[in-house]
Amino acid sequence: MTMKTIMKKISYLILAVGAFLITACGKTKDSPDGNGTFEATEIIVSSEATGKLMRFDMEEGQVLEAGAIVGYIDSIQLSLRKSQLLASMKALEIRRPDTRKQIAAIEQQIATAKTEKIRIGNLLKANAGNQKQLDDVNAQISVLEKQLDAQKSTLSIADRGIGGDNAALGFQVEQLNDQIAKCRIINPVKGTVLVKYSEAGEVSVPGKALFKVADLDQMILRAYITSAQLSKIKVGQPVKVFADFGTDKKREYAGTISWISARSEFTPKTIQTQDERANLVYAVKVRIANDGYLKIGMYGGFKITD
Repeated sequence: MTMKTIMKKISYLILAVGAFLITACGKTKDSPDGNGTFEATEIIVSSEATGKLMRFDMEEGQVLEAGAIVGYIDSIQLSLRKSQLLASMKALEIRRPDTRKQIAAIEQQIATAKTEKIRIGNLLKANAGNQKQLDDVNAQISVLEKQLDAQKSTLSIADRGIGGDNAALGFQVEQLNDQIAKCRIINPVKGTVLVKYSEAGEVSVPGKALFKVADLDQMILRAYITSAQLSKIKVGQPVKVFADFGTDKKREYAGTISWISARSEFTPKTIQTQDERANLVYAVKVRIANDGYLKIGMYGGFKITD
């Protein structure tokens, strides 16, 4: 072995030892118990209707209130169809039979025949009439009553038919009302617009992403810990959170453990743990109130408080 080769191996050994010492010295009692990145609950709001975006007045970075209407999709054709259905419902109501008026004539004939029956009965008692007259008027009353029942049945069937048609049209009107309501673009939660995917004047279809919004007032640090640290934390436990702003600038926040994964996973390449030899780690979510400095994707860590 030449002297040059020996010197090269010694140099590699010195570098390796130095790297080990630097890493070992970097792990102190003040080192975070878990490291990760900050995230927020992001919601992608998509179109629920087909048509041209008539208005879409919002910008990235704008703070929106929950329920705010930020735009609408053309709904003229839906409104015209609704007007047509309402006109059809009105026409059906006009054709609805007036049962009281249509049976009034037969009821009057029955009343007249019954009066005649009483008169003939009185004549028979006075021996001034004959039985045939009474039989004839009884037969007339029977026929009229059957006609009345048939007329009532016919009118009832017609009325129920019109009522059924009207109900069917009413359901169609409700469907159109729902479709018209979905033409309004409503922001679901209070938050900040992260990305705007569409602009006014574009044609939208159901499922097309319009914008992404997130509540940045409440941030989440998604960090990772080893199995040895599981016994030290629980959901609801307060912890200290450190945000890394680079160039050794850090800010401290009060956080609360809101979720601990029930399953282990391989350590993400961008995450370091206290035990660098650990291959399997558990994800943890820490909820923090944002003072405006925390950003999505920023690195951070948390320290378990005693």
